[in-house]
Amino acid sequence: MEINYWWVNQNQTYQYEIRNGYMWSPKTNSNGARNQFYDNMKEAKPGDIVFSFKDTFIKALGIVTGTAQSRTKPLEFISVDNTWNNEGWYVPVEFQELNKQLHPKSFISLIRPTLPDKYSPLQSNGNGIQSVYLASVPFDMARVIRDLLDGQVESFIENDIAQEIIRETENESHEQEIRKSSDVSDTEKIQIIKARRGQGIFKKNVQEIEKNCRVTKISDINHLRASHIKPWSKSSHFEKLDGNNGLLLSPHVDHLFDRGYVSFIQNGSILISPKIKKEILYAWGIDPNSKSKMFTPEQEHYLEFHRDEIFKKQ
Repeated sequence: MEINYWWVNQNQTYQYEIRNGYMWSPKTNSNGARNQFYDNMKEAKPGDIVFSFKDTFIKALGIVTGTAQSRTKPLEFISVDNTWNNEGWYVPVEFQELNKQLHPKSFISLIRPTLPDKYSPLQSNGNGIQSVYLASVPFDMARVIRDLLDGQVESFIENDIAQEIIRETENESHEQEIRKSSDVSDTEKIQIIKARRGQGIFKKNVQEIEKNCRVTKISDINHLRASHIKPWSKSSHFEKLDGNNGLLLSPHVDHLFDRGYVSFIQNGSILISPKIKKEILYAWGIDPNSKSKMFTPEQEHYLEFHRDEIFKKQ
């Protein structure tokens, strides 16, 4: 999935938007004229990354969690600026304040060559531009800012909240592709889409191979989820419905497996990621030394993908 980057100026509204998780702008200037920095709200999509700028510093990072909605001006904005039109664009964003803020002006010699020729969020001297709200950040500029933030963007993208948003965005996009496809019958489309949620034929196919949760040993299907080993969005149509590409897992184990905190090797032994805290394993009754029956070669094919691409090795 292609991630776009945005720059939002929040000098007056920072405390409200960061705390409550959104961006809001009018739809037009006060005279009704079009404004590119407001139009950009309609272009932001789930999974995009936002640099939040206030008082000459990038103070927070955000990840867009939904598309723009028409929404009246937030009540808390009334005390900020009464010149804004009442109707505007609302974009939900999950924000996180930075441990180490960035002062772009101090590094403008590095940033200047990457500034866009039009609709830039910064002047060439590094000062902000008051008229800017949401500006698109070119890839080269985003790369420089990421480097200057020294791993904070990568850590933010890798956290569970961001990964869940990115994963759901990929799934939604892929589902829409399937719905529009002319290569798949309507019946097949229904089964493939149901498989995304561990339902339908996929779940029945998994039940023919797996009889219980390999960690908790629970066998009551009412309390188990049919989970893809190779993620649904990354699987072919055949793999999406293949019972060998699934496990029956208790909900908390499914959560850990889906996010790469646990995996399995062919002999049935569980793998525990160093990223998971021991107290969580203890609280959820997960024994790092537990072992279940061997997996078949067909299952191992998918488990190898999970260990290589999903499991958090370090």
